[in-house]
Amino acid sequence: MDLYSRKIVGWHLTDNLSTKSVLRAIEKSKQNRKIDCPIIIHSDRGVQYISKAYIDATPAESFIRSYSRKGNPWDNAVIESFHALIKREWLNRFVIQHLSHAHELIFEYIETFYNTKRIHSHCDMKSPYDYEEENII
Repeated sequence: MDLYSRKIVGWHLTDNLSTKSVLRAIEKSKQNRKIDCPIIIHSDRGVQYISKAYIDATPAESFIRSYSRKGNPWDNAVIESFHALIKREWLNRFVIQHLSHAHELIFEYIETFYNTKRIHSHCDMKSPYDYEEENII
């Protein structure tokens, strides 16, 4: 999630906590964002985020790695709020049959509603897409 506009710029769904999944989300975000100067990338202290593969995928010249403080749940409050929101507004309406069904539902929510239509008070009551278009980042 880009904290400027609250736009989801990279995501990947999997049934495990592998580093490979994290790397796929990072690659997707790199495709969606032009990186001219280092950006802050925040995560918890999970093994995926301290692995060599993660460090290699987030080089210091492009990324400033930020990690949650131990025992401090507020560091991830914005993304945790998004997770609650997608469940409350969308996923709880369905009986998810399998991983590909979940992927379809999440894709539909993020790509056709959340990023493009859902308004946010943080974005002056605009969607992340409209907020970015108006404020050209």
